[in-house]
Amino acid sequence: MKGLRLCLVIVSLIFFFTPLFAASVELAAAADQTGASLYWDPLSGSGILEKNGHQISFRVGEQLLLLNYSKLAIVDPPENRNGTVYVTDKFISAAQELFSQNAPEAFYKVGAILIDPGHGGRDPGAVGSYKKNGKQVKLQEKDLVLTISKDLSQKLKTAYPDKDVILTRSDDTWLTLEQRVDIANSIRLEPHEAILYISIHINASLDKSASGYEVWYLSPGFRRTVLESTGEDKELESILNSMLEEEYTTESVLIAKFIMDGLDAQIGKQSKSRGIKAEEWFVVRNANMPSVLVEAGFITNEKEAALLDDPQYLRKLSQGIYNGLSAFISHFERSRGFTGTE
Repeated sequence: MKGLRLCLVIVSLIFFFTPLFAASVELAAAADQTGASLYWDPLSGSGILEKNGHQISFRVGEQLLLLNYSKLAIVDPPENRNGTVYVTDKFISAAQELFSQNAPEAFYKVGAILIDPGHGGRDPGAVGSYKKNGKQVKLQEKDLVLTISKDLSQKLKTAYPDKDVILTRSDDTWLTLEQRVDIANSIRLEPHEAILYISIHINASLDKSASGYEVWYLSPGFRRTVLESTGEDKELESILNSMLEEEYTTESVLIAKFIMDGLDAQIGKQSKSRGIKAEEWFVVRNANMPSVLVEAGFITNEKEAALLDDPQYLRKLSQGIYNGLSAFISHFERSRGFTGTE
């Protein structure tokens, strides 16, 4: 199986009978009641509860909960009432039952990180220029993102010698979008390992005043197939694919938020944060794994182009992305019980 390799080998359905009048509490209060950490994404309407190495994935309006990537529970669907999410006692009972169990034997960890510098070779990507000492300095996106990506790769390799850190290109080579995605989807992982996809770009705009950095993830409304079919139970596979796809979206949102925090801390007032956004970029919609696309600045803004031509500034960008990924990896592995030894 590609992507997170969620080991969906044993699938069991846990059915709960829904009362006619189910009591409901706010989601945040339910998290406090169970003692779990809550991660909520209002854009996708999905969230995660984590405790004791266990995880519950859920979505507003859906009855299915995904427990530890291997089991499904049917409960009263969470409801969004004027911006506040409510869950019922059945939801809370399912969470309490799972969290009371011993930590799962299968500990998930990040096994590979794929860094994809955009463009390359005959494709320069966005181009821009600025004046330095009276002369016009020209810049190409393909060169800048390669510098950022190689520095990021080295930082990750140093910090995580146990993980496979891969560059789609390490020189001025042109790759199609399909080739980049094929590289990602063909990476072999050990059981209970995850892979992360980070695409790095520089922005451009007809508006020369546009500036700042942003991180994109796949729009929650886009539907894709991320689970390999076994040809056995089509209806169950469809349910599992939907849950797994939503899991990828939630993880991608978390990666985007962590990277944005990392960039904010490194860049400070030198440039501005444009926030995290959702879009259906080719690489993030076709990579069967959590994936984000980083736009590190606007090459068409003369002031920002000068920053992007500064090696120290590029190192700040790579450091910010690295810090975000490191924070996500710590969160991911801690929440799944991975201790660094197997």
